[in-house]
Amino acid sequence: MTTRRLTEHLPFGEKRDPRFFGQDILSVSQFDREDLETIFEVAHEMYGMVERIGTFDLLKGKVLTNLFYEPSTRTSSSFVAAIERLGGSVVQINNVTYSSVSKGETLQDTVKTMESYTDAIVLRHPEKGSAALAAAAASKPVINAGDGPGEHPTQALLDAYTIREEMGAIDGLTITMLGDLKYGRTVHSLAKLLTLYDVKINYVSPDILQMPELLVKEVDAAGIDQYETTDLDDVLADTDVLYVTRIQKERFENPNEYDMVKDSYVITPETLTMAKESMIVMHPLPRVGEIATEVDNDPRAAYFRQMEYGMYVRMALLALVLGRA
Repeated sequence: MTTRRLTEHLPFGEKRDPRFFGQDILSVSQFDREDLETIFEVAHEMYGMVERIGTFDLLKGKVLTNLFYEPSTRTSSSFVAAIERLGGSVVQINNVTYSSVSKGETLQDTVKTMESYTDAIVLRHPEKGSAALAAAAASKPVINAGDGPGEHPTQALLDAYTIREEMGAIDGLTITMLGDLKYGRTVHSLAKLLTLYDVKINYVSPDILQMPELLVKEVDAAGIDQYETTDLDDVLADTDVLYVTRIQKERFENPNEYDMVKDSYVITPETLTMAKESMIVMHPLPRVGEIATEVDNDPRAAYFRQMEYGMYVRMALLALVLGRA
């Protein structure tokens, strides 16, 4: 990655962190542990600011493009809330079917057009590697909000921040990932990010939805203890963080394969009787039945708190990337 040079006069005393200012956010692999601590510290400050005053003018005058080629509720809304709470504004493009893309415009041309109007671009696209392609064409920062089955780095950052806030620390924990581990970009990014910590990772999935072998090898190379099974009961009692994912119907070419695995795991209050009282349940949402709504009232259900933490992390990233943290 190259640091962008944005011509702008800084207020007296304002500092920019060269590790983040003008940078693309494409993969969790670009971060080290010191980077994460900086992001989490700024996110905690954002949390306090929102609690005290709601909105403030840190990014007043800054404009963000939200460019979503796939449907999104949480990620899209989270970035909108983040930039607006920081005093900036957003150009929202949620359905590119009705944009110039339908006329045959390339991703590169769309990105170069949008950066003419705004200071950074958040991109979600169904094709793996699309964010890197967009970043290569852009002269302003591109933030990957999910590239097909590839990565979702801001989700992984908010997931790690959630674990840190809820559990007090990440080191020493056993984290169990459950559900669609083959196509789930959230678990791909989180597994990579967790290699910066001293953790154990369990993978629980149907045979046809196992974590990709290349990713397992990458995590193994970092010295992380991993265990793979199809049976949640094998690992639940020792789990500190249960990270549930939905079986993603849209990723299946064969509908019969989806029907075979769609109800493989359902977390109910009865399931949690076998779990630690200190365990938390996370989910990137949306859910489609893999966590019963009765679980919502259990204090271990952290998935809606996880959504709120996500806004603070994205506020922190925008402030750092745009040079105002």
